[in-house]
Formats: sequence, C-alpha cells, structure tokens
Amino acid sequence: MAISHSSQSNDAARPSELNSLEGDANKPKKSGWLWFLAILVLAGGGYYYYKTRPSSESKAAPAPGGPRAAMLGPVSVAVSPALKQNVPYYLSGLGSVTAFNTVTVKSRVDGNLDKVNFKEGQFVREGDLLAEIDPRPYQVALEQMEGQLFRDQAQLNNARVDFKRYDQLAKEGVIASQQVDTQSATVQQLEGAVRADQAQIDTEKLQLVYCKITAPLAGRVGLRLVDQGNMIHATDPNGLVVITQVEPIAVLFTLPEDSLQEVIQHMKGEELGVQAYSRDDQKKLATGKLLTVDNQIDPTTGTVRFKAAFDNHDLSLWPNQFVNIRLQLAVRENATVVPLAAIQNGTQGSYVYTVKDGKANLQPVKVDMTQGNIALIANGVLVGDQVVVDGQERLQSGTPVEVHNAAPSAPAGNSDASPAPGKDADHAGGPKIKKQGKQS
Repeated sequence: MAISHSSQSNDAARPSELNSLEGDANKPKKSGWLWFLAILVLAGGGYYYYKTRPSSESKAAPAPGGPRAAMLGPVSVAVSPALKQNVPYYLSGLGSVTAFNTVTVKSRVDGNLDKVNFKEGQFVREGDLLAEIDPRPYQVALEQMEGQLFRDQAQLNNARVDFKRYDQLAKEGVIASQQVDTQSATVQQLEGAVRADQAQIDTEKLQLVYCKITAPLAGRVGLRLVDQGNMIHATDPNGLVVITQVEPIAVLFTLPEDSLQEVIQHMKGEELGVQAYSRDDQKKLATGKLLTVDNQIDPTTGTVRFKAAFDNHDLSLWPNQFVNIRLQLAVRENATVVPLAAIQNGTQGSYVYTVKDGKANLQPVKVDMTQGNIALIANGVLVGDQVVVDGQERLQSGTPVEVHNAAPSAPAGNSDASPAPGKDADHAGGPKIKKQGKQS
C-alpha cells in the first residue's frame, strides 16, 4: 500500500513540473517580441527625423535679404535711373513690300531682235530705248502702201475732172443725169480708197515705231528674258524684261480689326507716320506715311489691310520683302520710363527695387505701358530714382546693396531704338499697343 501511494504522488507531481517547464519556455518568446517592437519604433523615429530635418532647417534658414545676408555683406546690384522721355505710341503688324507699278515689257510686232540697249539691273527713265526690232519688213510695207496711195490719188483726181465735165454736159442736156450720178459715186469710191490707203500708211508707220521698244515707266530693269538675235513675237507670254518701280514703293500690312476705328479716328486729324523694320525687327529700314485702308475686313483672319508709301531713295525696301510695320498714332510726352528689366511681378502686383542710402527699397508701381525694352510708369517712381535692373532675386526691403554697372535706359523717343525681340508691347492703364505676328 505504501508503494502505490508514492507512485500516485509522483504521478500527481509530474504535471506540475511539465507546466513549469512550459512557462519557462514561453518567457524568452515574449521578451523577443518586445525587443523587436522596440527596435521597430526606434527605426521609425530615426527615419522620421531624417526626413523632417532638411525641411525644418530650410524653414528656419533666414531669407537671402535677411540677417544672414547682412552678415555676408551688401548685395551687388546694377541700377539705372528713371528718366522722363517722349515715347511714341504705335500699332504693330506684319507687311510685305509691293511695287506701285510692275510692267512686263513685250513686243508689239513680230521680228528679229536686233539690239538690246539696257543692262540687267539698270535704272531706266520713262521713254528710254530698251531694244530694237528689225524694221526693214515694215519699211518695205510702208513704201508699198505709199505707192498704192499715189495710184488711188491719181485715179481720184481724174474721176473728179470727169465728174465736172459730165456735170456741165448734163446741164446742157447733152448727156443723161444718170451718167453724172454714176461718176459722182466713182469719185466717192476713190476718196474712200485714198482714205484706206492713208490708214494703211499710218499703220505701217506705227509698226515702225513699235520696232523701237521704250520703257513705259521709270524703274529698275530685271533680268533679260530674251537674248539679242532671237525671233520675237507679239504673242510671246514672257516678254523681253520686267521693269519694277521702286522709288517710291508701297507696303501692304495688316492689323487686327479691333484697331480699325482707332486708326480711322487718327487719320481724320493728321497724316500718320509708318516705320518699316527688318524681318528680325532689329533694324529700322525706312520711314513713310499711311496712304489708305482697305474697304473690307478679311473674315478668315479678322484683319484689315493698310497701304503705306515710302520714298525708298536708299533702296532699303525691295518688292516682296517681308517687313515689320509700326504705325505711329501718337506720342506720350514727358513720360516716366524705366528699363523693362526693373519691373518685378508679385501677388500684390508690379513693383521695383529702388536704391537709396545704400539700401534696397521695395516700391509698388503702376505700369502704364511696356514698349520694347522700357516700361512707362504711371505712379510709384519719380524721375531720377535709381531702380535695380539686375540682382533683384537676392533683395528684400532694407537689404544693404553695392551698386555697380549703372546702365541708363535707352531713349524711348529715339526712333532707331530697337525693342527686344519676342516681347509684346501692351498697356496696363492706357490703350493697348496691339500686335500681330512677331513684334518686340
């Protein structure tokens, strides 16, 4: 009995030992998960700190024009003074040079081209002899018609003598009046023949005149289309040469239809000036005047055609040449202007930086008009104020500056001042300068 009791007690103690062993085995597993979670939290915190550190430093960094800039010293800038100038107000468009007159010189008669009396590219005056056609066939025909005239004239004189004789005999009753009437008709027929002969003579003389080809207008001779010695005909389609009038010369250009009424109003009061610029809009070619406006608007493009005339004494304009046109409507007198590079734009509008007492000052301005490389200021800047034209990106109001490269703005009233290409001229407060195509 004692043995069985001890075996039962051993059996009862064995489950408790197993439970304690299982508990000891679970403790390392739980502590491993805790360490894993701790490492994960630390890694996430380090990653967050790494990502957020640059942005926080950039936010905390001082602005270029702030205390840090002051510690680094004054900012180097370029300035230019605000000037008072007379600025022309114009409309800009695209145009093509067109000759007032272009003539293809052709022969009026058939014949051999004996002489060519002009050189290619030569300037000729109206009536100058250009070429000569062999006149001999027409001279022979003229002599033949003159001989026929003499024959018919002799027959006419004889018929008139017979008519007088028959008329006298008829009055005496010797011959019948019918014979007199017949003779009178013969006289009239011969008079008609004489007139026809005279007309033929005049025709042959005219043919002889046509054998000498003259310039119908003053202009420049183009390339010769027929060489000397060739047989030419009045029906030849190409002619001998083309003469183009280049002094004066015209330019046809277009403007938006919205500008039509404005131009018409100015045309009523004065003669409008027109300036022609090169294809790249950098070089002024000629100055002329506006002649007229077309009588209809092109519905496909919404533009109106205008015609201007230029003296073109220096031959700066050539037929079919592409030009940029500026139609001047008025002049803004005593306008305050600054270089266009000085104008900055922000959320509050346009502004400039002025320099006074060695510091930059942010000055709001109202831009009335921009034209080329200058801007007309309605208010905000006074004549003589030094405005910053280079280095604005490093400035704030109150930033110390060091001035270098002071560059005055180009005179706006100077007609030779070339605007910067690719910039449209527009207005903020006044009437707009309209543009079609490429204009600066």
